[in-house]
Amino acid sequence: MARSILIEPIVTEKMTRLTEEGRHYAFKVAKNANKIQIRNAIQARYPDVDIKEVRTMVVRGKRRRQFTRRGLIEGRKPSYKKAIVTLKSGEIDFFESI
Repeated sequence: MARSILIEPIVTEKMTRLTEEGRHYAFKVAKNANKIQIRNAIQARYPDVDIKEVRTMVVRGKRRRQFTRRGLIEGRKPSYKKAIVTLKSGEIDFFESI
């Protein structure tokens, strides 16, 4: 169940800074998942963490344009749901299985 809700972690410069400052971690999650399901999935995947809060948002897909010899190609990147998890205690290591 945890694999169907947690799609992938979001590792950016901003999230790395927030992880170091205040124990915030971000995940791409299933669009139909709610906060309770996300909390349970994270606790199942990482059993030694204690979750303080879960915040969610839907990130709209960006418009993309590509100029080619045949003309302009327009499209969109897909939208996704993002969850930012704040921990009371414990730590999540995204790179443990590499």
